Amino acid sequence: MSETVDNPSASTAVARRDTLVLVFATGAAIGVLGGLIGLGGAEFRLPLLIGLFGFAALHAVILNKAMSLIVVLTALPARLIALPFAEVSQHWTIAANLLVGSLVGAWLGAGWATRMHPRTLYRVLALLLVLIAAALAVSHWGHIGTLEMPTLVRVGVAVLAGAGIGIVAALMGVAGGELLIPTIVLLFGVDIKVAGSLSLVVSLPTMLVAFARYSRDRSFQILRGNTRFVLVMAAGSIAGTVVGGLLLGVVPTAALIPILASLLLISAVKVWRHQ
Repeated sequence: MSETVDNPSASTAVARRDTLVLVFATGAAIGVLGGLIGLGGAEFRLPLLIGLFGFAALHAVILNKAMSLIVVLTALPARLIALPFAEVSQHWTIAANLLVGSLVGAWLGAGWATRMHPRTLYRVLALLLVLIAAALAVSHWGHIGTLEMPTLVRVGVAVLAGAGIGIVAALMGVAGGELLIPTIVLLFGVDIKVAGSLSLVVSLPTMLVAFARYSRDRSFQILRGNTRFVLVMAAGSIAGTVVGGLLLGVVPTAALIPILASLLLISAVKVWRHQ
């Protein structure tokens, strides 16, 4: 099961050996973790696609991107229902500033991923998992204030930050909320709930651009042979996210973050060593 896959047809064979129950359950577990901390869980899904289901790095990223896109498309309407659209739309300039950079970053990141040597991509993914673990810890434990800077400088920093986040999101196949939310709070000082909705507004077009770039590479064929795998795991992720959201008041976040950060660090080591 954990054997590395080097071509789309082999990846398809691996996916067919997995039971739908395992795929759904894995997606649900990832969704619960993501729901508990207010994220989609794609950062936890990626190492499992590589280590448990045996997909090669680039194939895992493309599959992860497809599932992240489905989860975000589901989450955005629900989020806008919970938080009035008028409250989010008044901050449209924030989303626009970040999008200027993130769209370019997503295209570049996806292009780099398709051209990287597999071993290099594994190591880049491992380092990015460490980055996500650090971002997770800082955003939940650290006090995120608002940086004081002139408006033009703030806009420039937002564009550059958006580009960096777009690259990371494209390389990992994630929505990027774990980086977007603290960035929005840090640069613009908006409420964290509004920041969560704005992150989805930025994530969706950013993911579509990366998805379009990946579609130009032959590795994109991995989706055709694993459509059922993607839909079943995405369905599990969505169901798990709902359950995780309901458990928000039951499971203390302070106790959960060290466990999740540790899981990401362990995953980073395994992905780094993956052959």
